[in-house]
Amino acid sequence: MAGTRTEKDSMGEMTLPAHALWGAQTQRAVENFPVFGPLPASFIHAVTQIKWCAAEANRELGLLDEPRAAAIRAAADQVLNGDHDDQFPVDIFQTGSGTSTNMNVNEVLSHLCEREGTPVHPNDHVNLGQSSNDTIPTAIHLSATMALTGELLPAISELDDTLARRAEELDQVVKTGRTHLMDAMPVTFGQELGGWRAQLAFAGETLRQARDGLLLIPQGGTAVGNGVNTHPDFATVFARHLSERSGHAFTPLASAFAGQSAIDRPLALSGALRGYAVVLMKLANDLRWMNAGPIDGLSEIRLPAVQPGSSIMPGKVNPVICESACMVSAQVMGLDQANTIAAQSGNFQLNVMLPLVAANLLNMTGMLANVTGIMASKAVAGFTVNTDRLADAVGRNPILVTALNPVIGYEKAAEIAKQAYQSGRPVIDVAEEMTDLSREALTRYLDPSRLTRGGLQDS
Repeated sequence: MAGTRTEKDSMGEMTLPAHALWGAQTQRAVENFPVFGPLPASFIHAVTQIKWCAAEANRELGLLDEPRAAAIRAAADQVLNGDHDDQFPVDIFQTGSGTSTNMNVNEVLSHLCEREGTPVHPNDHVNLGQSSNDTIPTAIHLSATMALTGELLPAISELDDTLARRAEELDQVVKTGRTHLMDAMPVTFGQELGGWRAQLAFAGETLRQARDGLLLIPQGGTAVGNGVNTHPDFATVFARHLSERSGHAFTPLASAFAGQSAIDRPLALSGALRGYAVVLMKLANDLRWMNAGPIDGLSEIRLPAVQPGSSIMPGKVNPVICESACMVSAQVMGLDQANTIAAQSGNFQLNVMLPLVAANLLNMTGMLANVTGIMASKAVAGFTVNTDRLADAVGRNPILVTALNPVIGYEKAAEIAKQAYQSGRPVIDVAEEMTDLSREALTRYLDPSRLTRGGLQDS
């Protein structure tokens, strides 16, 4: 057939596109799994990085000759440069071990080597001392570590820096606090944004701890975790090369059995990503509530107008950036649940949902990184504060009477608050009528700015 070629594997002959760098095993997977789409390129690059380091480790250990090792490294460099991203068509939803993806990379590197004149076998040389069962879990650790370090943590830092700047700008702006969505004691914008920053700090710490757990890798365990068909020193030498190449201090897991039969460490990262998604959704929804209006709502702030909000209502502008963040957060929470189910599929010596977890972790990290940066630049950085509305609402808030509890008691303060609510009058006027306190004393006790500093009001 024009435009095709024939290759053979252990199951027989297969017809492939003539231009394809992959081989028969990859083609079988392409035909077997037309489900969704390929794994992210960053995961393919992680597998390729493993092949580069494995070739160098095997050369150093005397198991692979220099010409073949050099050819594999050169071919891997081409893939890592993004030159052949279209040569990895295997679907995410494939064999649970990711064998099809491992062989896809092996076959592409083998063909690239042969194209340059060095005969290299995909199994005997590119896959030397490895199995899909240790390579794919290690690639999950590697790709997730790189994505977290290069994408999400910098985005969280950007959002934190933006919040810090806005908190400093608005530190003296007092607003009504809210519990149960109801008026409560006053706070400053600086305090409210500072609370968000504290949440970001904890989420970032949890993510970094999860990333550190991924630095222990199962590579060297081969088929079942005991290292059959690989050099006893392979795991250590490989980890040294991977550390040098990646800039992260990877070391062999004490038990490769645990790293191949279970995905506890990737699941810990998944949980940390879910935790950050919860923080992000809280932040986005607080902004949406404060922006609600602009006439019949809280209207404490106005988010930047980035696009028209309605196809039928002229002039309507919606908090679309925050809505995007909420949708990403919901998606991440759902993917974490999928990862949790996948983690339960560690049967004896192998987890059989590895490609799903690989794709989910990278998608979760990428989406969160993207929308975090958007939140920083298009929502937090540019919102404006309706100071007149804030001041008016704070001054009329009967809950300010809480400050009088130590002076007149809870019951009397409750009477004043009830009367202020019913009459719609300022609480200071009602308190002046219902207590023996002077106007001067009440002004001091009920000063919203003073109340944001906490403590006992007589101190």
